[in-house]
This record gives sequence, structure tokens and C-alpha cells, in this order.
Amino acid sequence: MATAAATAGAIPADQPMDKRKLIAFFAMVFGMFMSILDIQIVSASLAEIQAGLGAGSDEVAWVQTSYLIAEVIMIPLSGTLARILSTRVLFSICAAGFTIASGLCATATSIDQMIIYRAIQGFIGGGMIPSVFAAAFTIFPPSKRAIVSPIIGLVATLAPTIGPTVGGYLSHAFSWHWLFLVNIIPGILVTAVAWSMIDFDEPQKSLWKKFDWWGLLSMALFLGSLEYVLEEGNNKDWFNDEHILVGSLVMVAGAVVFFWRAFRVDFPVVDLKAFANRNFAFGSLFSFVMGIGLYGLTYLYPLYLGRIRGYDSLMIGETMFVSGLAMFFTAPVAGMLSNRLDPRVMMAIGFFGFALGTYMMTGLTGDWDFYELLIPQILRGCSMMLCMVPINNIALGTLPPARIGNASGLFNLTRNLGGAVGLAIINTMLTQRSDEHYARLSEHLSYTNPEAIDWLGSVGANYDSFGLDGAAVALQKLSGLVTQQSWLLSFIDVFTALTALFASLILLVMLIAKPSGQAGGGAGH
Repeated sequence: MATAAATAGAIPADQPMDKRKLIAFFAMVFGMFMSILDIQIVSASLAEIQAGLGAGSDEVAWVQTSYLIAEVIMIPLSGTLARILSTRVLFSICAAGFTIASGLCATATSIDQMIIYRAIQGFIGGGMIPSVFAAAFTIFPPSKRAIVSPIIGLVATLAPTIGPTVGGYLSHAFSWHWLFLVNIIPGILVTAVAWSMIDFDEPQKSLWKKFDWWGLLSMALFLGSLEYVLEEGNNKDWFNDEHILVGSLVMVAGAVVFFWRAFRVDFPVVDLKAFANRNFAFGSLFSFVMGIGLYGLTYLYPLYLGRIRGYDSLMIGETMFVSGLAMFFTAPVAGMLSNRLDPRVMMAIGFFGFALGTYMMTGLTGDWDFYELLIPQILRGCSMMLCMVPINNIALGTLPPARIGNASGLFNLTRNLGGAVGLAIINTMLTQRSDEHYARLSEHLSYTNPEAIDWLGSVGANYDSFGLDGAAVALQKLSGLVTQQSWLLSFIDVFTALTALFASLILLVMLIAKPSGQAGGGAGH
């Protein structure tokens, strides 16, 4: 299996960088940026798409769900396809397909068309993400990782963070169509550069004969159903809904067949043997948790600002931009520290910063605005970069080059699944805890509470003076206040749980053996 990728993995550390490979790599990085950004850029403007297509709230949710389901199937599959087709062919097809699908999304005239086009966009775009990670750890020597790893770490974390800002601006300044049209010209350029510049490996077309189609089908059913259950479970009251129950059964059946074939066939659709490497296994675990932090907090802050503060998507984006700036300025620092600090120490500092930021959010009130959210967001942005760079290096930096293509797909899958699991848990916690807090608060607002009676009387009299039914309006206002406070308390519960999660990871980091840091070393650990 002597491919060009294997040769690249053995380049001397002091060899100057090939400019052609650098240009190709940066084109790939930009393609990955577009693919990841497209998730959050659309989620921030679903209301505009819903209005433009005349869709219901349940229907428009599938604009996101279809993209995520398709993407999560393609990400682990990309390693196998890259071996068969070569990185050049796979990435060029993905970049071109993503661009075409973006154009189709912009021309959609019905919600059904949009859902189909988004699924195509997610599936094809998902192939670009692992290819970048694989290229970074095969074409560059270990001495360049202090430069390369922060770049891909920054893109993987910055794109979801600034998505609400970009989406809010585009939908306000132009129209929702520009959420997709903005991909066209960059997509054409990325495709052209990728096709003409990428030359990292050779295709192994003979592997088509061994391709495990049953493994692909079972993986699609397993991961697709898992993503659907996690995305829709809370909205549909989990297993009390027939569709969630059927989806869960399909997920279990798909998982059984997928794992059975993964360990039995000669050329599995996804090679799970990378998890035998202890560093990769731990790196994937940390990537899973970082997915919770990345996507969970990218969801929580806008939800608070929209539900409690009444912000629109543009105002939310402007408030959230702080995290993106913090990531951008921390990336080069993280790169320098990765050469000087034990990666375990870097991760511990990052997890501590995460825990501190979420702990500060446990003091949340209904009056918090940009300045109260400033420090927690800066801590989140800086901590994200301090964690991601060593996690990438630990997970992929000690694998042999032949394993990296497949492993990068698994590694990115863990981050996406972490985000999906985290969002499902966060949504469920918010729903259940807000109901419980509402019930507890309501108990204290009975007619035996003189303060509540006085408040109702005062507010009611004020509205009576305007010729309204003061008593009814006052009760409505009081119910709104209780609802707002119950949501605030549930937000605090979630931030408390996240604080405990990231604080516990500091202890887990201390249990990892110090990685050797050499490519290819420790593959059997």
C-alpha cells in the first residue's frame, strides 16, 4: 500500500514547504470553512427561510436536520472514498457538488425542494472536512504542526461560532437566498485550485471491487437514525412519539450490522482499528466533549439572547462575534505553546477556562447584555483554541500515514456526534427544568401571597386606566414573568452541568500518558 501519502508522511522535518502543496492545502481549508459555516449560517436565519418558502415550523426544522443527517454519513465514509478515488478527485467532486447544491438551495421554491437540496449539500460537503485533517498530518512534517494544526483548529471552531453573525447580516442586508449564493464564487475557485493543485496520493480503484455496500447501507441507517433521534427527540417527547421509536429501532439494527461488518469484512467501509491507538481513542473522546462545548454554547447564547432579551439574528450575531475574535487571536498563541508545553497541560488550561466561563454564566439574570457576556465569551474562545490544537495533535499526530485518512473521518465524526448529543441533552434539560421551575415558582404566586395580590392590583389598575381589562392583562404579565424566570433558572442549571463536565475533564487529562508526538510512533499503544 505504498502511496504518495505514505511517502509524504516521511518527509524530513527541515525540508522547506512545497508552495504548490501549500496553495492546495489552503484551498482545502477554505472549502472546509464553507462546509462547516453553512450549518450555523442557516440555523441563524431559519425564520426568514420559513417565511420565504411558506413552511411550517416543523417543516423548516428539516432544513437543518436533513443537512446534518447527510453530513454525518459522509464524514466517516470520506476516508475510504479518498483511498479509492484519491484526495484530488474526492475533494474536487465535493467542492463542485457543494457549490452546485448551494445554487440549487438558493433557487428552491418549496420546502420539499429545499430539504432535498440541503441533504445533497450536506452529504457532498461533508467529504471536505476530514480530507483537510488528513492532508495536514500527511503532507506536512511534524515540525510544521505548530503552524498547520492551529489553522485547521481555528477553522473547525471559528466557522460555527461566526455563523450566526454572518447569517444574520446576510438575511438582514439582502435576503435568505444569499445564505447560499455566498458560496458560489468561492466554491468555484476552491474547485479549480483543488483539481489543479492537489497531488498528495494516487487512487486505488481496485478497492471498488471490495467495497462493502451492506456496510455503507447499515452505517447510513445507524448514523442517520441516530442524528434524527437526537435532533428531533426533545421536540417530539422522545419515545412517546412513534417516529422516534421507529428511528431508535432502525438505529439499533443498523448499528448491529455495521459493527459486525466493520470487524468481519476485508475492506470495511470504516476502519475502526484506529481506536486501538490509545492517543487516538482519548483524542476522539475529548473531541466528542469539545463538540458539546462548541455547538452547545453556540446554541445556548443565541437562545438566551433571543428568548430572554428579544434580540433578532443580527443583534445576536454582533454579540456573539467576541468568541470568534478571541479564537482568531489565540490561534497563533496556541501554535507556539504546542511546541513548548506538554499537550496535557494545554488541554487542562483550556478545560479550566471553559469551566470558568460556564461557571460565570451561572449568575445569569434577565438583564445580562453584551458586557456581562464579554468575559465568558472570551474565555470560551481562548479555551477552545487551547484545547483543539493539542487534541488534534494527540489524536492524529501519532498514527501512521496509511491510517490517517480514515481516522480523520472518525475524529471529525466524534466532534459532530458530540454536538448532536450535547444539543439533545441541553434541549431536554431546558424543557424539563423550565417546566419544573415554572411549577415551583407558581406555587408561591397563589392568592394567599399578599405581595402577588398587591402586584396584580397595582398593574391591573394601571391598565384599567387605559380602558383595558386590567385584571386579565396583569395575570398575563405575571405568567410571562414566571415563564421568563423559569427559563433563566433552567439556563443556569445547564451552565452548572457544563461547568461540572469540563472541570471533570481536567482530572481525566491527568490520566493520559504523555504522547510521544512523533508521527507513526505509538500506533500500537
